[in-house]
Amino acid sequence: MPTTHSRVGVASVCAASLTFSGLMVTGLFVAQSAAAADPVGYQNVRVNEVTSAGNDTVELYNAGSAAVSISGWKMSDDGFSPQTFSPSASSIPAGGFVTFNSPKGLGDSDKVVIYTADGTVVDRVDWATGRAKPAMARCGGDGTGAWVTTTTATTFGAANAAGCPSPLPAAGKVVVNEVSSDGSDTVELYNGGTGAVSIGSWKYVDNDTSHTAATISASSPSATSIPAGGYVTFNSTIGLGGNDSLFLIDGSGNTVDSTTWAAAGASPSDERCATGFRTSASATFGAVNSCSGSTPGGGTGGTGGTGQLLGGGGSLTSGCTPEAPGGTGATPSGTLAWPGGPDVTIADNVCAFTTSTGPEGRDVSGLAFDPANPSVLWAAKNKNWLYKLVKSNGKWIPDATWSATGKQIRFAGGTGQPDSEGLTVGGNGHLYVTSERDNGNNTVPKDTVMEFDPAATGSTLTPLHQWDMTAQFPQLNTGNKDDANLGFEGVGYVPDSWLTANGWTDPLTGAAYDPANYPLHGSGLFFAGLEYDGTLHVYGLNSDGTFTTFGTVSTGKPGVMDVTYDAGTQRIVATCDNTCGETHTFLKVNAAGAIVPDVTYTNPAVMPVDNLEGFALAPTSTCAGGFREAVWSDDGIYGFGSGTSSYGHALYSGTFPC
Repeated sequence: MPTTHSRVGVASVCAASLTFSGLMVTGLFVAQSAAAADPVGYQNVRVNEVTSAGNDTVELYNAGSAAVSISGWKMSDDGFSPQTFSPSASSIPAGGFVTFNSPKGLGDSDKVVIYTADGTVVDRVDWATGRAKPAMARCGGDGTGAWVTTTTATTFGAANAAGCPSPLPAAGKVVVNEVSSDGSDTVELYNGGTGAVSIGSWKYVDNDTSHTAATISASSPSATSIPAGGYVTFNSTIGLGGNDSLFLIDGSGNTVDSTTWAAAGASPSDERCATGFRTSASATFGAVNSCSGSTPGGGTGGTGGTGQLLGGGGSLTSGCTPEAPGGTGATPSGTLAWPGGPDVTIADNVCAFTTSTGPEGRDVSGLAFDPANPSVLWAAKNKNWLYKLVKSNGKWIPDATWSATGKQIRFAGGTGQPDSEGLTVGGNGHLYVTSERDNGNNTVPKDTVMEFDPAATGSTLTPLHQWDMTAQFPQLNTGNKDDANLGFEGVGYVPDSWLTANGWTDPLTGAAYDPANYPLHGSGLFFAGLEYDGTLHVYGLNSDGTFTTFGTVSTGKPGVMDVTYDAGTQRIVATCDNTCGETHTFLKVNAAGAIVPDVTYTNPAVMPVDNLEGFALAPTSTCAGGFREAVWSDDGIYGFGSGTSSYGHALYSGTFPC
């Protein structure tokens, strides 16, 4: 059931590498040979980090979906005299990095220009005195973010780490938003910041290194500043053609933003959209770009990680009544920015989860991908319903072959109305669902785990087994329905193989966990998240209806709304909604054999600050371009409120690194 929460904002950080102690997940997802590399994909390669602090290192990043061969490529400094370099690899995999030491000395005020073997300019970055020490890096998205001087150690060969100024300076909000090379050679800039930005001394240049950068104020029409949320357009005086680029440089000589387009040219125009630049059927200079779901300055490049919320819409059905979140909650110290893509899609139909016991359409909570069939997403609705969801036209909808309206669940014996909050898929393929109480008697806690066979026929499911842990939580049994509503909010099945491989110490024996000591528990343990205090309670669920309690695990957060084990990161993930700043804490087994928090991420910035109680990560078998799907559920279907495209929707879909 919804609780009263809100979120405290997180300081702006660079697009952090997905880092865990003893485990680094970077862009190097799939090794690809140079022979398989994309011959034209150089347009997806960007200078991502550079230092002039003595070792003169340059990092390139491939933002494309295929490997790019860089054999024979060259670089130059501000002398524009190309010279070969020796990269760490001959091709850059999709979403991957290559580094090299500059064959030319890089100075305090200098530039790096990258060329293909035939002399085509790929990318360039300019910096003023001192800006590349210790390094300059793109902040807010590898290959796309605004350039800043790093305040932490360099991250060559990996995703850029936390350390952006907070907040980004106003100039960091100015991006190239649209470009035309159809004869008018028009450039549009957009200011996504909260204050006007002076651009009187700013310049621009294309990829012809013989061209001298032109001043924006000397172009036509002349412009010397961009208001907050406003646009500036001007006609290029240096000419723009096919297979060209546009580099925006501030008055100090620092690269602010850039874009590159193919031989067909930016005609009628190239505009910034949620997935990067695309060719537009009609120019929209001075107005919001025409791409679907676009917002001013939207897209992935140069925006400090700002993404877009796409899709949604539709009218509320009769009786469907979203519920606004409330209250406040602090974000844990040290929380990092979401490591996946900045864009999020509304992933269900409006008012899709209305039922006979919940006609208001709210209360979708636990989510879990089916490990045996990742095209299936299971969802639990608080008022005793389960859904088997499948993708259709980009949305998660009920699988009509299972039930087009969901299946109602009962407690053992076919009675009651479980306040079903969390669910997970066990090693046997069965669904394990937690309940905080019986909604027919909601002032009394009933913290249980129920096992259901998803292959069972009929519109109502009763548990094969049911384990009742209510007696362990007397603090919830006060006669108050709010206290009774703070019990088991999520549950995750964790395989024995992970626990043993990572050296988990069995709290009951003080020795390494040995599954053979518990012959009736199956092939893994269950971690139930208690909303009351954010602890995880570890159980072995025995086939005879008994259970073994292995103690508790601290998540370091005041609440837990969902729990999952993610094989991709080899971590247990504890999710908290706006009670804890919309965050996900990844837990590991430490050197002492204890399960402890490792790293915490917030949600993508475009997500609403709601009771987002469900969270699921798709298996890595679904990876494409180095990313996989992440799904959230809004328990209150409130979105950004009445009149917004997200109002009345429960599910949101984004991306997470593989």
